[in-house]
Amino acid sequence: MEEVALTQYREHLTIQDAEKRKEFLKSCIGLPFSSEDSALVQDHYTLLERQIIIEANDKHLEAAGQTEIFRKHPRKASILNMPLVTTLFYSCFYHYNEAEGTFSSPANLKKTFKIPDKQYVLTALAARAKLRAWHDVDALFTTKNWLGYTKKKAPIGFHRVVEILQRNNAPVQILQEYVRLVEDVETKLNLAMKHKCHDVVIDTYKDLKDRLQLMAYRCKVDRGSPAEEKIDSILSNPQIRWKN
Repeated sequence: MEEVALTQYREHLTIQDAEKRKEFLKSCIGLPFSSEDSALVQDHYTLLERQIIIEANDKHLEAAGQTEIFRKHPRKASILNMPLVTTLFYSCFYHYNEAEGTFSSPANLKKTFKIPDKQYVLTALAARAKLRAWHDVDALFTTKNWLGYTKKKAPIGFHRVVEILQRNNAPVQILQEYVRLVEDVETKLNLAMKHKCHDVVIDTYKDLKDRLQLMAYRCKVDRGSPAEEKIDSILSNPQIRWKN
């Protein structure tokens, strides 16, 4: 029975028209699938139903030419029949700050399709970094505790954050901020050197009280640069108790 249901479900691939495909998927919902497959078919139908609404609305907005995001970044393809993660990226790119009540809002997609935090953060980060919306990137990792103190937290690890930001050509000041938040010292130093985040390297060696490494790093920075001046100032500070 289940095999027959799956065979029938696969027929949706032959239907090009989105509305007809949606109706076909709707007719598949009652078929005798396993509970896991049944949930997938239901999600597939819900996703396409959403995509049809978003596509019609965005096509209209783009044609009207009144919406800045569509003027600056014209859509390259239709959202119809795209996978969930592509739809989420699109939503984070074009509809990021929309209220949860709208079908096209990322928060709504996350809730409806139970998208895990890691997947959501990875996708939102990639979309906002592509737009160079650094304030949104910052907000993505800022959490507040009940006392009102803010701290930075990344479910994907800050080394992954740095990787994605670098891929999107983030400026050094932005990269530096997130390299600093990498917990493992060796990983932090490697990333800081790779991306020329001099301040992070210098501060880390200072914290480690490693004079020799700091002197070695001095040879790698430009002569007369702020980085060289910073190293000289630290090396001549009599209050630091170096370990070597």
